[in-house]
Amino acid sequence: KVIDRTTSALISLGIKHHEQIIFEKRVVGGNEVEDYKLTRFACYLMAMNGDPKKPEVAKAQAFFVEQTRAFQLMLEGAKDMDRLIYRDEFTKGHTSLMNTAADAGVKDQRDFADFNNAGYLGLYNKTAWQLKKGRHLDEKSVLQDYMGRTELAANLFRVTQTEERLKQDKVKSKDAAKATHYQVARKIRSMVMENTGKSPENLPVERRLPDVKKELKKGQKLFDNIDKKKKVKASKK
Repeated sequence: KVIDRTTSALISLGIKHHEQIIFEKRVVGGNEVEDYKLTRFACYLMAMNGDPKKPEVAKAQAFFVEQTRAFQLMLEGAKDMDRLIYRDEFTKGHTSLMNTAADAGVKDQRDFADFNNAGYLGLYNKTAWQLKKGRHLDEKSVLQDYMGRTELAANLFRVTQTEERLKQDKVKSKDAAKATHYQVARKIRSMVMENTGKSPENLPVERRLPDVKKELKKGQKLFDNIDKKKKVKASKK
């Protein structure tokens, strides 16, 4: 599971995961076993995706926290990983929902805008534009790029569950599709408020995800340079 999440994070960053997580076989106790060889950067991602209750993981996380501080990297470990993965899953889920909405009777650009805003109104009591304004974001900003882990998860749940409802209820009109989106989002709003004690529109605005990606790619280059230097030293010996 941790390797899968690390792979997802690498794909999200546009980094060739097969160069960071290398499949290989080795002999243990006379038996050939399947294993993985990791770069230092892949180790960092995997440690941050691991369970800190395990002593080995906690030590690895502590090591990499010091490393990122030494490199003056603005990274927040598991929090950044979750945001990256949820953001990508939301994009896929949203695309799938739009396709299902089209089958349900949402046809032109205005219909899709109204359908989308029905979800925002249900979840936030605000349209997308109003939410941007309340968060002091300009019109061109992408809301999901500023959402934290909890908010991204809520929006991912909104799009996936709305799609399921549209299919299950065999919705075939744009008005019914809008109503369905609103109703599903409304239920998720209640869940968020119950579990966090905050309304979704009042959840904290996070650092822009493209900036997080840029910082992680910077970290990858720094970690990979350490690996290269160690290989050179080893070959000289």
